[in-house]
Amino acid sequence: MTKPLIFTVTAAWDPEAKVWAGHCDDIPAAASAPSLDGLWDAISAMALDLLPDNHPGVDPASVYVQITALREAEPVAA
Repeated sequence: MTKPLIFTVTAAWDPEAKVWAGHCDDIPAAASAPSLDGLWDAISAMALDLLPDNHPGVDPASVYVQITALREAEPVAA
């Protein structure tokens, strides 16, 4: 079994642009999307595209993307 390679993406909500902006220096990649799922799709594709150049010999099946998201808390209407 191949040891997993986990890329951690740091993401933050941009309220003006209404997108999640994220980056991962280990891939390296940066992207933005209106949803976390969209951001995951974009970064995941970049990770696999750049894998041979930045992490030669790593099996693509062992690559995982983890998103750490930051957004200002909002009160819930009662």
